[in-house]
Amino acid sequence: MSAPITEHAKALYIYPDSLTETRMRYCPGCTHGIAHRLIAEVIDELGIRDRTLAIATVGCSVFAYEYFNTDAVQAAHGRGPAVATGIKRTRPDTIVFTYQGDGDLASIGLAEVMHAAARAENFTVIFINNAVFGMTQGQMAPTTLMGQKTTTTPRGRTVEQGGYPLNICELLAAIPGVAYLARETMTSPKYVRAAKRSIKKAFQAQMQQLGFSLVELVSSCPTWWRMKPLEAFAHIEQNMLPQYPLKVFVDKAAAGKEERS
Repeated sequence: MSAPITEHAKALYIYPDSLTETRMRYCPGCTHGIAHRLIAEVIDELGIRDRTLAIATVGCSVFAYEYFNTDAVQAAHGRGPAVATGIKRTRPDTIVFTYQGDGDLASIGLAEVMHAAARAENFTVIFINNAVFGMTQGQMAPTTLMGQKTTTTPRGRTVEQGGYPLNICELLAAIPGVAYLARETMTSPKYVRAAKRSIKKAFQAQMQQLGFSLVELVSSCPTWWRMKPLEAFAHIEQNMLPQYPLKVFVDKAAAGKEERS
């Protein structure tokens, strides 16, 4: 007779309602799939799937439409926050989130995300930072590390050629309209759990109408980093996290509780 299934095992093997059963086509070692799973679990736990709308733009993020079992809208490259603003203002009861890569959000879409935060737009951004343009052959992104080799920086990024990396969370942290802001990664179980907590808090900030929320996920791109998956995870911890340290930068809900106590 087989052993009974524990509650822990049930939690591990439950497939989120907010994910379709479409087989994901991301490269081996890519953390997009983990990010999708965490977002879907949060949507299910909050009971908001029927009123959630996903927005993705151009890049590997565009595959998200195949995997999230929610309503979704396509936006032009970098314009996710602009589209989210329009939808949220016309349908304020809708839970809106954008799913954007670093080439999208930190390059062509930088103005959109900064001004959305400045206006305290009440939606959530999931920001995938893998320090490279993943879909379009591995060019340098605004988040590419100093010295990192890409298809457009074959000798490594230099200040003279490409300037310094942009730390998006640090830029946004100074804006009063930000309600929740955190940077997480997904290279180990403890980091995955922390990432899920931050994603959930970001959605809860939106549900409480506190303002703009963003979670940055420091992610892997083994294909264009020219690394094996485990090497890519080690690269994140050894090289990316010193540039992009993990931190909860803003949590207005928690700050409000401290003031009331």
